[in-house]
Amino acid sequence: MLYPSIDSLLDKIDSKYSLVSVAAKRARAMSQAGDERLPKYVSHKYVGKALEEIYSGELTYRIANKAETSAE
Repeated sequence: MLYPSIDSLLDKIDSKYSLVSVAAKRARAMSQAGDERLPKYVSHKYVGKALEEIYSGELTYRIANKAETSAE
């Protein structure tokens, strides 16, 4: 993978584990629903598209508190 680079993605998301988790969940959502947030992508695959969304700032994440996850 050449674009976006792992170093530039780690500026957006703090750990490789979180990066992989967020990208995988978004790629799965794109493949099922077909919704795309950017007007044009370099990559043709869903994981690459998800990484491009993270790089552009269109896709972010937050860490849920235990109280939020146990209440559901």
